[in-house]
Amino acid sequence: MSSISESVAEAQAKLEQAQRLSDLKEIELEFLGKSGKLTLLMKQLGSLPAEERPAFGQQLNEAKSRVQGLLNEKHDAIADLELSEIMASESIDVTFPGRRRAKPLCHVLELTIQDLKSFFTGLGFEYLESPDLEEFRYNFDALNYPPGHPAMDDQDTFYIDADHVMRTQTTALQGRVFEKKKPPIRNFTIGRCYRNEAVDRTHGHTFMQIDAFMVDKGVSMAHLKGVLSELARTLFGSETKTRFRPDFFPFVEPGVDFAISTPRFADGRWLELGGAGLVHPKILAHYGIDPSVYSGFAFGLGVERMPMLRYGIEDLRHFFDNDRRFLSQFN
Repeated sequence: MSSISESVAEAQAKLEQAQRLSDLKEIELEFLGKSGKLTLLMKQLGSLPAEERPAFGQQLNEAKSRVQGLLNEKHDAIADLELSEIMASESIDVTFPGRRRAKPLCHVLELTIQDLKSFFTGLGFEYLESPDLEEFRYNFDALNYPPGHPAMDDQDTFYIDADHVMRTQTTALQGRVFEKKKPPIRNFTIGRCYRNEAVDRTHGHTFMQIDAFMVDKGVSMAHLKGVLSELARTLFGSETKTRFRPDFFPFVEPGVDFAISTPRFADGRWLELGGAGLVHPKILAHYGIDPSVYSGFAFGLGVERMPMLRYGIEDLRHFFDNDRRFLSQFN
């Protein structure tokens, strides 16, 4: 019988020393758990004479209730103390000035894309999207690239399998449109392109490109030059000059490279923005558009080059750093 009272006294002494709720958990397991000291005493019941068992059982139950009661009292006291400590450590001084939430920033590339969309939709062009993971036939075959042609060397890309690549140019949209639509056609798209290039301040393996094309009766180089010249003046100022020099691209004939010059940057030097030209007659004929009746122009321009020129950004890697100090300059 004495072992019961000893266990209760021991539990009471430990409870008086307990400081944290975790201490109470350990004491509860030590005395009332499945292997607790008071719980194990119940096993002695079978070895006692029959006449002593009721008294022993009653005393053991009273002891367990006594310890449980002490645990509950101590738990309430410690819980109140710990709550007071938490409230003191996490209190808010309402007299402190509030924390100003950071203002959302629109990426400088997105700002440029919005300007481009506004310009081309204002001219009656319809905006379309095409997949980044493109079929080889749209990325090359539909754009008049003969197999093994040297022009493909400049567009080394990431091959997913024999029939799919990460698109090297948004011009790949043309074939998808020509399959479903007939002239008059005015479309443009903006998206990411991928090429296997070393990354430096002026080159990247991933870049944005805008591609636009128009097919109708009587479309000529004059229309192409008019649209690109007006785009240049809209983006870079009314004093901007444009230049078109012969160049080769498999999907246009004739082809030109498009450059601009303005005293606002680069001391007025000519800076290339992209390639352009009249849609190749072979492409039109391939999609059932009679090149003797219809003609069209197409061009592809690098989007990153536009804010680099507009704002004097010297390293295109800044576009992907997600640095608020950089982005805040343009909002």
